[in-house]
Parts: sequence; structure tokens; C-alpha cells
Amino acid sequence: MYLKNVNPYSITRQHTRDKLHIIERIRLLFDRGSFTEYYPEEVLSPVLEQGTENDAGDVKRKSTGYDGVITGYGNIYGQKVYFYGQDFTCMGGTFGYQHSKQIIAILKEAIADRKPVVGIYDGGGARIQEGAASVAGCGELFRMNAMASGYIPQIAIIAGTCAGGAVYSPGLADFVFTIDKISNLFVTGAKVINEVQGTDYLIEELGGAEIHSSISGVAHFRMKSEKACYDRVRRLIDILPPCYMEERCFRTDRYREKDITDICTFLPKDKQKVYDVKPVIREILDDDSFIEVHEEFAKNIVVGFGTLGGITVGVVANQTLHKNGSLDVDAADKAARFVQYCDCYNIPVITLADSTGFVMEAEQEHKGLIRHGAKMIQAYANATTIRLTVILRKAYGGPYIFMGCKQLGADRHYVWPEAEVAVMKAEGAVAVICHSQLGKLEGVEKEDYLKEQLAQYRKHYMNSDMVLKRHFVDGEIKPEKTREVLYQDLIRLSGRPAAQGLAKKHANIPV
Repeated sequence: MYLKNVNPYSITRQHTRDKLHIIERIRLLFDRGSFTEYYPEEVLSPVLEQGTENDAGDVKRKSTGYDGVITGYGNIYGQKVYFYGQDFTCMGGTFGYQHSKQIIAILKEAIADRKPVVGIYDGGGARIQEGAASVAGCGELFRMNAMASGYIPQIAIIAGTCAGGAVYSPGLADFVFTIDKISNLFVTGAKVINEVQGTDYLIEELGGAEIHSSISGVAHFRMKSEKACYDRVRRLIDILPPCYMEERCFRTDRYREKDITDICTFLPKDKQKVYDVKPVIREILDDDSFIEVHEEFAKNIVVGFGTLGGITVGVVANQTLHKNGSLDVDAADKAARFVQYCDCYNIPVITLADSTGFVMEAEQEHKGLIRHGAKMIQAYANATTIRLTVILRKAYGGPYIFMGCKQLGADRHYVWPEAEVAVMKAEGAVAVICHSQLGKLEGVEKEDYLKEQLAQYRKHYMNSDMVLKRHFVDGEIKPEKTREVLYQDLIRLSGRPAAQGLAKKHANIPV
């Protein structure tokens, strides 16, 4: 390690904060003995001398060539991965100009080598003592983060504090990991907000791991410990393609027959009752392969990665345990970004639909449900990766479209037996269609008429007959055949050239 002038007690000082030192973190993250430090010659300059003896503080530890960040590369399960990690014990891990330049340099190497990059953030934001230089360095870093987006996977680990403008570097990453009792991520600190607003927020309440995992949606993973975090990062790296140009892995010898006849037992016979969709996902995928993303955020929709016959796939599924699987602003954002990520890296998307519609609240309309829902449409419609959709029980109105329907470009669209495809639930539909007649009736006569119309609607409109007859879907499949059918589709579609859209710079996705 290039740490010749670092205080030998710095590791101990980090431990007093119940955190691991960056050296220890590297050892947990990478295969044993595989990590190599790498510092391009142009960034090995002395630490910038700014400020005075009184206000410069740790900046006066100069001329070491070490500016509070370690960069290099190593192997994770044998795959080469680039790395940068902040050392809080050196100038509080703050972003100085050289500090940023070192991270930029390693990002350039990762891009040139077409390999993933992992960054560990543990610092106090831009280095105040360097003035505009630190801010300029952050700006250059953000541009490099943006350039790498969709080209190589970027994973950010918040292993301490990440504050101020510096938060936008992990904000531009594909996946953000947080750790309980350690991670804090915020633009404006609790002290400033409390003084301005007269509040009494604790730092954890403002930008802790739980907040960003469940409320803001900034964090995709919340882990209980640092070790658990690095284990999960390793597992994620192992399943993801290393760059956008990676050929899809379609090895037929990896497919294993799997008895999933019990898959129907996870679904109640009564279509109005809720159930957990995650066991259904796990049945379809290879054993122990599912990695859920954004588990605590927008729980009414489930997204995550897994393998089917050894093929990496992304899964999007309505979760009826929460809001009956209805879509809202956060669910639409969550699904849209996930589908977009999968498309960047040619990861096939499997969509499992079971939803009655949108969350019907004035608050959702005011938050821009139209705008956010449009993101989901755009993500599915613009995707060129393989898209396979299965309607498990029901798809009413918008969710039929939003959950990757054939009309948005799905390569294959199936229904399970007795699945319902309709504009809306029977009660709402009959209330609209029969409004005039119902207004003329009273008492028993009205009740009998209503029952008759509901029965007729359910018989003629709340089933999959129409979409099957008009080939709006590709067919009906038995639940126990789902895994096999989807795998065969993946194999069959693997050699298909990517669909070409209109010549343009990019779509104007609603944000």
C-alpha cells in the first residue's frame, strides 16, 4: 500500500468510530492478495498548500503524494474491478483537487478497460481550505461519473459521512449501499437545517441509512454491518455484466430442470386476496440467485436481479402485499430506472404483472403521477433488451400497459390460466356503464339489476379471452411451465439483433 506517511495510529482512530479503515475495507471487498494500488503519474503531486498555519489544519500534512483516497484495481470472484476509497483519517476524507483527480483517473482507466468500478465514500465533502479548487474537482468528477453511466457499472458504498455537493457522485452511481449506524448522506447538515428551520433533527433522522433506503430512495441496499455490505457488493458484481458491450451469456448447459408445481400455492384462489410475490420470483429463477434491489423503497413493486439457467435477468413484479400492487409515483420511478439499467447492459427483463391500477389519491396526482408514470412507459418502450411479461392474476387498465405489455414492445407476453385483463374492476365499470339505468331503480330491483350487470361484466370482460383471441398476448401458459417457457424464449431470442429506433440523440424522458 502507498501509505508511507500515514499516521500508523489512523486505523485505531477509525475503530474508535466503530468503522473499519479503508485498508481493512479493501481486504474484505477483493479476492485475497488481488488488489493493486494504481496512481497515474500526473496525479501524484503534493497536497495543495492552501490556507495558513491556523486555518489549514490537516492540509499541512503535505508532500506525501497521498491525499486521503486509495485507488487501484483487484479481483472479485476472479473478475477485474476498479476501485477508489476515501480515508477519513487523512484530512477527513475531504474532496481536494488532487483527491478528485485521482478518482477521475481511476474512472478513466475503468472506462478504457470496460470494467466495473466500486467507490467507498467516507468524507466531509469538498475541502474548504482549497476554496474553488475543491469545487472544480468535484465538478470534473461528476462529469466523469455521468460519462461512465450506462457504459460500466458504478457502485457506491457510503461507509461514513458523505456531505454537501460531494453527494452527487454516489447519486450518479447505479447502486448505492448504506450501512446501519455508519452511513450518513445529506446535502445540508442537520445543524444548519435545525438553525434555519428551528427543528431538532438528529443526523440519522436527516440522512441515515434507513431514511435513504425507505423514504428518499437514494440507497438501493441497506446492510447491517460493513462485512455484510462488502459481501453483498461482491455478489452483485458477480451477477452483473462488466460493461455494456458484454455479450449475453446464453449457455444451455447451465439450465437445470426444476420442479415448480408448487408455484400456484403461493397465490390465493380468491383474486382479491393479497400474497407475497417474492416466493413466486424465486421459484422461476435459479435457486438462491435472487438479489432484491430497493427492498425498502416503494414496496408495492419488487425489482431485482437473478439468473435463469445461468442467464442474468432483471425482474419487475407487482407486490400485492403493499397497496394491492397498485402503482404510484415512487413505484414508477423505481421500476423505470431498473428497466433502464437492465437495458443499458443488455440484461433481459422478466415482468410479473398483478395489479388493479394506480393508487387513487389526490396527493399522488399532485406529486405528478402522470409525469412519473410516463417514465415507466418510456423505459419499457425504449428498451431494446429482451422483454418477457407474464400476467399472473390480473392487469386492469394502466398496469396492463405499464407492466411491459406487448404493445410497448415486449418480445413475449403471456397470461396464466384464469388471469383477468380488463379496463377496471367490475364495480367501477358497471357504475360507469349503467349509471343512467341504476339511477332509475330503487331497492331490491336495483340490487338485482346490479348483481346481474356485475356478473355479465365479469363473464365477458374480466378474463383473458379478448387479448388471446386478438393476439394482444402471445398465449396462455401453465404456472408450472413458466420457468421452462421463459428460458426457451431467452435462448430463442438471444441471437436477435437489437431493435433500431428513430435516429436521434436520445429520448426526452420525463424527470
